[in-house]
Amino acid sequence: MPDPLLRVDGLTRRFGDLTAVEGVSFEVGQGELFGLVGPDGAGKTTTLRMLAGVLRPTTGDAFVGDVSMARDPERAKPRLAYMSQRFGLYADLTVEENLRFYADLHLVPRAERQARLERLYRFSNLGPFHDRLAGKLSGGMKQKLGLSCALIHQPELLLLDEPTFGVDPVSRRDLWLIVHEMVEQGVTAVVSTAYMDEAERFDRLALLHQGKVLAVDTPAALQASLPGEILELRTDRVREARDAASRLPAVRRAAIFGDRLHLTVPSAADGPAVEAALRQAGFALREIRPIPPSLEDVFIERIAAAEAAA
Repeated sequence: MPDPLLRVDGLTRRFGDLTAVEGVSFEVGQGELFGLVGPDGAGKTTTLRMLAGVLRPTTGDAFVGDVSMARDPERAKPRLAYMSQRFGLYADLTVEENLRFYADLHLVPRAERQARLERLYRFSNLGPFHDRLAGKLSGGMKQKLGLSCALIHQPELLLLDEPTFGVDPVSRRDLWLIVHEMVEQGVTAVVSTAYMDEAERFDRLALLHQGKVLAVDTPAALQASLPGEILELRTDRVREARDAASRLPAVRRAAIFGDRLHLTVPSAADGPAVEAALRQAGFALREIRPIPPSLEDVFIERIAAAEAAA
Protein backbone atom coordinates (compact mmCIF):
# COMPACT_ATOMS: atom_id res chain seq x y z
CA MET A 1 0.00 0.00 0.00
CA PRO A 2 1.25 3.55 -0.70
CA ASP A 3 2.16 5.77 2.24
CA PRO A 4 -1.04 6.46 4.18
CA LEU A 5 -2.68 9.84 3.76
CA LEU A 6 -5.50 8.88 6.14
CA ARG A 7 -5.11 6.87 9.35
CA VAL A 8 -8.17 5.87 11.34
CA ASP A 9 -7.52 4.65 14.87
CA GLY A 10 -10.29 3.22 17.01
CA LEU A 11 -13.00 5.69 15.96
CA THR A 12 -16.07 5.38 18.17
CA ARG A 13 -19.18 7.53 18.25
CA ARG A 14 -22.05 7.19 20.70
CA PHE A 15 -25.37 9.01 20.65
CA GLY A 16 -26.72 8.49 24.15
CA ASP A 17 -27.15 4.74 24.58
CA LEU A 18 -26.67 4.07 20.86
CA THR A 19 -23.18 3.20 19.61
CA ALA A 20 -23.23 4.11 15.92
CA VAL A 21 -19.53 3.39 15.26
CA GLU A 22 -17.32 1.22 17.47
CA GLY A 23 -13.55 0.91 17.29
CA VAL A 24 -13.18 1.48 13.54
CA SER A 25 -9.56 1.37 12.32
CA PHE A 26 -7.98 1.35 8.86
CA GLU A 27 -5.47 3.22 6.70
CA VAL A 28 -5.88 4.70 3.22
CA GLY A 29 -2.85 5.17 1.01
CA GLN A 30 -2.17 8.23 -1.10
CA GLY A 31 -3.94 7.94 -4.45
CA GLU A 32 -6.04 4.99 -3.28
CA LEU A 33 -9.74 4.43 -3.97
CA PHE A 34 -11.04 3.03 -0.68
CA GLY A 35 -14.56 1.85 0.03
CA LEU A 36 -16.77 1.79 3.11
CA VAL A 37 -19.26 -0.93 2.23
CA GLY A 38 -22.30 -2.00 4.20
CA PRO A 39 -26.08 -1.76 4.49
CA ASP A 40 -28.07 1.15 5.91
CA GLY A 41 -27.28 1.55 9.59
CA ALA A 42 -23.78 0.07 9.28
CA GLY A 43 -22.12 3.33 10.41
CA LYS A 44 -20.83 4.56 7.05
CA THR A 45 -22.23 8.11 7.24
CA THR A 46 -21.19 8.59 10.87
CA THR A 47 -17.67 7.40 10.04
CA LEU A 48 -17.36 9.78 7.08
CA ARG A 49 -18.68 12.71 9.13
CA MET A 50 -15.96 12.08 11.71
CA LEU A 51 -13.33 11.81 8.97
CA ALA A 52 -14.52 15.13 7.56
CA GLY A 53 -14.33 16.88 10.92
CA VAL A 54 -18.07 17.51 10.92
CA LEU A 55 -18.63 15.24 13.93
CA ARG A 56 -16.26 14.76 16.85
CA PRO A 57 -15.58 11.13 17.85
CA THR A 58 -16.50 9.98 21.33
CA THR A 59 -13.16 8.16 21.47
CA GLY A 60 -10.44 7.39 18.94
CA ASP A 61 -9.04 9.64 16.25
CA ALA A 62 -8.35 10.00 12.53
CA PHE A 63 -5.33 11.69 10.99
CA VAL A 64 -5.03 13.39 7.62
CA GLY A 65 -1.27 13.35 7.26
CA ASP A 66 -0.19 14.32 10.78
CA VAL A 67 -3.28 16.41 11.55
CA SER A 68 -5.73 15.09 14.16
CA MET A 69 -9.36 15.34 13.08
CA ALA A 70 -10.48 14.97 16.70
CA ARG A 71 -8.30 17.81 18.05
CA ASP A 72 -7.70 20.16 15.11
CA PRO A 73 -10.13 19.46 12.24
CA GLU A 74 -10.00 23.01 10.84
CA ARG A 75 -6.32 22.60 9.95
CA ALA A 76 -7.08 19.57 7.77
CA LYS A 77 -10.21 20.86 6.04
CA PRO A 78 -8.39 22.72 3.22
CA ARG A 79 -6.89 19.36 2.21
CA LEU A 80 -10.17 17.49 1.96
CA ALA A 81 -13.65 17.65 0.45
CA TYR A 82 -16.75 16.00 1.91
CA MET A 83 -19.86 15.34 -0.16
CA SER A 84 -22.78 14.22 1.98
CA GLN A 85 -25.82 12.36 0.69
CA ARG A 86 -27.67 15.68 0.58
CA PHE A 87 -24.97 18.01 -0.62
CA GLY A 88 -25.69 21.71 0.03
CA LEU A 89 -26.46 22.98 -3.45
CA TYR A 90 -28.38 26.23 -3.79
CA ALA A 91 -31.46 25.55 -5.88
CA ASP A 92 -31.96 29.21 -6.84
CA LEU A 93 -28.40 29.55 -8.19
CA THR A 94 -27.27 28.30 -11.58
CA VAL A 95 -24.74 25.52 -12.06
CA GLU A 96 -21.97 28.06 -12.62
CA GLU A 97 -23.07 30.28 -9.74
CA ASN A 98 -22.91 27.27 -7.39
CA LEU A 99 -19.41 26.43 -8.58
CA ARG A 100 -18.23 30.01 -8.19
CA PHE A 101 -19.81 30.21 -4.73
CA TYR A 102 -17.87 27.14 -3.57
CA ALA A 103 -14.74 28.58 -5.16
CA ASP A 104 -15.29 31.66 -2.96
CA LEU A 105 -15.78 29.48 0.14
CA HIS A 106 -12.51 27.67 -0.50
CA LEU A 107 -10.58 30.82 -1.43
CA VAL A 108 -9.67 29.53 -4.89
CA PRO A 109 -7.43 32.16 -6.54
CA ARG A 110 -9.44 34.15 -9.09
CA ALA A 111 -6.77 33.69 -11.74
CA GLU A 112 -7.28 29.90 -11.58
CA ARG A 113 -11.09 29.74 -11.46
CA GLN A 114 -11.98 29.72 -15.13
CA ALA A 115 -9.52 26.94 -15.94
CA ARG A 116 -10.90 24.87 -13.05
CA LEU A 117 -14.49 25.47 -14.15
CA GLU A 118 -13.71 24.36 -17.68
CA ARG A 119 -11.95 21.24 -16.40
CA LEU A 120 -14.89 20.33 -14.16
CA TYR A 121 -17.34 20.92 -17.00
CA ARG A 122 -15.36 18.44 -19.09
CA PHE A 123 -15.42 15.87 -16.29
CA SER A 124 -19.10 16.24 -15.51
CA ASN A 125 -20.57 17.12 -18.93
CA LEU A 126 -22.37 19.99 -17.21
CA GLY A 127 -20.98 22.67 -19.55
CA PRO A 128 -24.15 22.90 -21.71
CA PHE A 129 -26.16 23.44 -18.50
CA HIS A 130 -23.94 26.08 -16.87
CA ASP A 131 -26.78 28.62 -16.78
CA ARG A 132 -29.49 26.23 -15.58
CA LEU A 133 -30.80 26.59 -12.02
CA ALA A 134 -29.56 23.80 -9.78
CA GLY A 135 -33.13 23.21 -8.64
CA LYS A 136 -34.08 22.32 -12.21
CA LEU A 137 -31.43 19.61 -12.62
CA SER A 138 -32.15 15.88 -12.58
CA GLY A 139 -31.02 13.84 -9.58
CA GLY A 140 -27.95 12.54 -11.39
CA MET A 141 -26.97 16.01 -12.60
CA LYS A 142 -27.34 17.38 -9.08
CA GLN A 143 -24.94 14.71 -7.83
CA LYS A 144 -22.43 15.57 -10.56
CA LEU A 145 -22.72 19.24 -9.68
CA GLY A 146 -22.24 18.42 -5.99
CA LEU A 147 -19.13 16.43 -6.82
CA SER A 148 -17.82 19.26 -9.00
CA CYS A 149 -18.36 21.74 -6.16
CA ALA A 150 -16.46 19.40 -3.82
CA LEU A 151 -13.56 19.27 -6.28
CA ILE A 152 -13.31 23.01 -7.03
CA HIS A 153 -10.43 23.54 -4.58
CA GLN A 154 -8.51 20.45 -5.78
CA PRO A 155 -8.50 18.52 -2.48
CA GLU A 156 -6.02 15.76 -1.64
CA LEU A 157 -8.69 13.68 0.10
CA LEU A 158 -12.21 13.20 -1.24
CA LEU A 159 -14.92 11.81 1.09
CA LEU A 160 -18.11 10.75 -0.70
CA ASP A 161 -21.16 9.46 1.15
CA GLU A 162 -23.15 7.13 -1.14
CA PRO A 163 -22.80 9.42 -4.18
CA THR A 164 -24.74 7.05 -6.48
CA PHE A 165 -27.71 6.45 -4.17
CA GLY A 166 -30.96 6.87 -6.13
CA VAL A 167 -29.11 7.90 -9.30
CA ASP A 168 -30.05 6.60 -12.75
CA PRO A 169 -27.64 4.06 -14.34
CA VAL A 170 -26.14 6.50 -16.86
CA SER A 171 -25.42 9.16 -14.23
CA ARG A 172 -24.12 6.46 -11.90
CA ARG A 173 -21.59 5.43 -14.55
CA ASP A 174 -20.63 9.06 -15.16
CA LEU A 175 -20.06 9.67 -11.44
CA TRP A 176 -17.73 6.69 -11.22
CA LEU A 177 -15.84 7.86 -14.29
CA ILE A 178 -15.23 11.21 -12.59
CA VAL A 179 -14.07 9.53 -9.36
CA HIS A 180 -11.74 7.15 -11.19
CA GLU A 181 -10.25 9.99 -13.21
CA MET A 182 -9.57 12.01 -10.05
CA VAL A 183 -7.89 8.99 -8.42
CA GLU A 184 -5.74 8.48 -11.53
CA GLN A 185 -4.57 12.07 -11.05
CA GLY A 186 -3.46 11.35 -7.48
CA VAL A 187 -6.53 12.25 -5.39
CA THR A 188 -7.24 9.88 -2.50
CA ALA A 189 -10.92 8.91 -2.31
CA VAL A 190 -12.98 7.27 0.42
CA VAL A 191 -16.42 6.36 -0.89
CA SER A 192 -19.29 4.72 0.96
CA THR A 193 -21.85 2.51 -0.75
CA ALA A 194 -24.54 0.01 0.09
CA TYR A 195 -24.35 -1.43 -3.43
CA MET A 196 -22.29 -4.62 -3.40
CA ASP A 197 -21.92 -4.51 -7.19
CA GLU A 198 -19.95 -1.26 -6.75
CA ALA A 199 -17.59 -2.75 -4.17
CA GLU A 200 -15.36 -4.38 -6.79
CA ARG A 201 -14.39 -0.90 -8.04
CA PHE A 202 -12.31 -0.19 -4.95
CA ASP A 203 -8.58 -0.79 -4.54
CA ARG A 204 -9.39 -1.89 -0.99
CA LEU A 205 -12.50 -1.74 1.15
CA ALA A 206 -13.79 -2.08 4.69
CA LEU A 207 -16.89 -4.18 5.26
CA LEU A 208 -19.00 -2.49 7.95
CA HIS A 209 -21.81 -4.02 9.97
CA GLN A 210 -23.56 -2.46 12.96
CA GLY A 211 -20.78 0.09 13.40
CA LYS A 212 -17.91 -2.39 13.35
CA VAL A 213 -15.35 -3.36 10.72
CA LEU A 214 -15.72 -7.00 9.70
CA ALA A 215 -12.78 -7.03 7.29
CA VAL A 216 -10.40 -4.76 5.37
CA ASP A 217 -8.75 -6.00 2.18
CA THR A 218 -8.82 -5.93 -1.60
CA PRO A 219 -12.00 -7.24 -3.29
CA ALA A 220 -10.08 -10.19 -4.76
CA ALA A 221 -8.55 -11.15 -1.41
CA LEU A 222 -11.92 -10.97 0.34
CA GLN A 223 -13.51 -13.17 -2.32
CA ALA A 224 -10.65 -15.66 -2.07
CA SER A 225 -11.05 -15.75 1.74
CA LEU A 226 -14.50 -17.33 1.61
CA PRO A 227 -14.22 -20.92 2.90
CA GLY A 228 -15.80 -23.55 0.68
CA GLU A 229 -17.50 -23.10 -2.68
CA ILE A 230 -20.63 -21.37 -3.93
CA LEU A 231 -23.31 -23.25 -5.86
CA GLU A 232 -25.79 -21.09 -7.77
CA LEU A 233 -29.19 -22.69 -8.14
CA ARG A 234 -32.23 -21.65 -10.18
CA THR A 235 -35.59 -23.01 -9.17
CA ASP A 236 -39.21 -22.14 -8.55
CA ARG A 237 -40.40 -21.58 -4.96
CA VAL A 238 -37.05 -20.05 -4.16
CA ARG A 239 -37.83 -19.31 -0.50
CA GLU A 240 -39.01 -22.85 0.18
CA ALA A 241 -35.95 -24.17 -1.64
CA ARG A 242 -33.71 -22.00 0.55
CA ASP A 243 -35.28 -23.43 3.70
CA ALA A 244 -34.97 -26.99 2.40
CA ALA A 245 -31.36 -26.49 1.27
CA SER A 246 -30.32 -24.98 4.58
CA ARG A 247 -31.31 -28.25 6.29
CA LEU A 248 -28.99 -30.37 4.12
CA PRO A 249 -25.79 -31.54 5.86
CA ALA A 250 -23.53 -30.34 3.03
CA VAL A 251 -24.99 -26.80 2.92
CA ARG A 252 -23.39 -24.40 5.38
CA ARG A 253 -25.42 -21.40 4.24
CA ALA A 254 -28.27 -20.69 1.80
CA ALA A 255 -29.06 -17.14 0.66
CA ILE A 256 -31.49 -15.72 -1.87
CA PHE A 257 -30.05 -13.60 -4.72
CA GLY A 258 -33.02 -12.37 -6.76
CA ASP A 259 -34.58 -15.44 -8.37
CA ARG A 260 -31.59 -17.65 -7.48
CA LEU A 261 -30.04 -19.32 -4.49
CA HIS A 262 -26.41 -19.24 -3.46
CA LEU A 263 -25.48 -22.30 -1.44
CA THR A 264 -22.18 -22.38 0.46
CA VAL A 265 -20.81 -25.93 0.50
CA PRO A 266 -17.41 -27.43 1.40
CA SER A 267 -16.66 -28.35 -2.21
CA ALA A 268 -18.19 -28.17 -5.69
CA ALA A 269 -18.13 -31.99 -5.56
CA ASP A 270 -21.08 -31.73 -3.15
CA GLY A 271 -23.24 -30.36 -5.98
CA PRO A 272 -24.68 -33.66 -7.26
CA ALA A 273 -25.75 -34.75 -3.77
CA VAL A 274 -27.38 -31.37 -3.07
CA GLU A 275 -29.14 -31.45 -6.44
CA ALA A 276 -30.44 -34.97 -5.86
CA ALA A 277 -31.74 -34.14 -2.38
CA LEU A 278 -33.61 -31.07 -3.60
CA ARG A 279 -35.13 -32.91 -6.56
CA GLN A 280 -36.24 -35.68 -4.21
CA ALA A 281 -37.86 -33.00 -2.03
CA GLY A 282 -39.96 -31.95 -5.04
CA PHE A 283 -38.11 -28.89 -6.35
CA ALA A 284 -37.73 -28.41 -10.11
CA LEU A 285 -34.13 -27.26 -10.65
CA ARG A 286 -33.44 -25.40 -13.88
CA GLU A 287 -29.74 -24.99 -13.19
CA ILE A 288 -27.12 -25.70 -10.55
CA ARG A 289 -23.49 -24.74 -11.07
CA PRO A 290 -20.41 -23.64 -9.11
CA ILE A 291 -19.63 -19.91 -9.37
CA PRO A 292 -16.92 -17.61 -7.96
CA PRO A 293 -18.05 -15.99 -4.68
CA SER A 294 -19.36 -12.45 -4.95
CA LEU A 295 -18.57 -9.79 -2.37
CA GLU A 296 -22.16 -10.11 -1.21
CA ASP A 297 -21.50 -13.80 -0.49
CA VAL A 298 -18.43 -12.76 1.51
CA PHE A 299 -20.39 -10.10 3.38
CA ILE A 300 -23.19 -12.54 4.32
CA GLU A 301 -20.59 -15.05 5.52
CA ARG A 302 -18.74 -12.44 7.60
CA ILE A 303 -21.96 -11.20 9.21
CA ALA A 304 -22.95 -14.74 10.15
CA ALA A 305 -19.51 -15.41 11.63
CA ALA A 306 -19.60 -12.15 13.63
CA GLU A 307 -23.06 -12.91 14.99
CA ALA A 308 -22.08 -16.45 15.89
CA ALA A 309 -19.06 -15.14 17.80
CA ALA A 310 -21.06 -12.48 19.66
